[in-house]
Amino acid sequence: MVTSAPGGGSGRGRPGRLCQAVRVNDRRPLLLVDSPSLYFRAYFGIPESAAKAADGTPVNAVRGFLDMLATLIRTRRPDRVVCALDHDWRPAWRVALLPTYKEHRVAPAGGEVVPDTLVPQVPLILDILSAVGIPAVGADGYEADDVLGTLATGQPAPVEVVSGDRDLIQLVDDTRGVRVLYCGRGVAKLEDLDDAAVRAKYGVPAAGYADFAALRGDPSDGLPGVPGVGEKTAARLVERYGGLDGILAALDDPASGFAPGLRAKLVAARDYLAVAPKVVRVALDVPLPDLVTDLPRGPVDPDRLLATAQRWNLAGPCRRLVDAIAER
Repeated sequence: MVTSAPGGGSGRGRPGRLCQAVRVNDRRPLLLVDSPSLYFRAYFGIPESAAKAADGTPVNAVRGFLDMLATLIRTRRPDRVVCALDHDWRPAWRVALLPTYKEHRVAPAGGEVVPDTLVPQVPLILDILSAVGIPAVGADGYEADDVLGTLATGQPAPVEVVSGDRDLIQLVDDTRGVRVLYCGRGVAKLEDLDDAAVRAKYGVPAAGYADFAALRGDPSDGLPGVPGVGEKTAARLVERYGGLDGILAALDDPASGFAPGLRAKLVAARDYLAVAPKVVRVALDVPLPDLVTDLPRGPVDPDRLLATAQRWNLAGPCRRLVDAIAER
């Protein structure tokens, strides 16, 4: 089942289709937000003791998330916003290809390891987004990354994808007008990545980033990479052979120019390299509901927003978000 809040229909539209009024020559961006990336950072970035409701319930992730979103809207001045959700943080189809995928993050009882005091804050974030009028959307069997990929590649440009997940760098596309705002150091220190910035930082074009990541590996996602192949070697391979398809084809060519040691490492990892790209590359065809993504000038449900803000001691963050939307 696919769900969204607010403005989503219950039926499945064609992948990523949005119902919206796009003004002629409008150059303001569609801001796509990796919600789990932001609220996890907010949770660990703000002490629970610094943000609590009247009854002592921690709301640090909510406060941090709302303030980050307000900062993004104020500085990037989008006219459309969508927050993407993890309806499946570890999809079975990815695990079937690579059993180690996020394996280290599985809780003993199953599911993802998530702090107990963060769990109840996520529905509160979604409730506030709904009252403000910002859609939050996910799809069963897919991660937030896949939702972001589908929207980023299928919607009118310009598009800005906000995330602290480097895998989404693969979405950068100068031709289409898609940038990634990497927030690994917080939204106040965004890395605004176009293709030139990706090349300068990693030594590969954005289109080759997924293959580069598969070669290098990523312990945070359970991607082993090719033993003995680090960032520099991975970048050289992608640059020389164009990607994993070219690398694997060249392995069968004695005249391809591989050093013997490197060839042996790649041959030993051939089975991994055959499936890793499918795991690392985000899906671009997630079936999503129709969404109204235009930012409203004011909350769509002000009474609910006020009641929620008062109950949870979130008047300041809610006001800052509403003001940022009104002033953009």
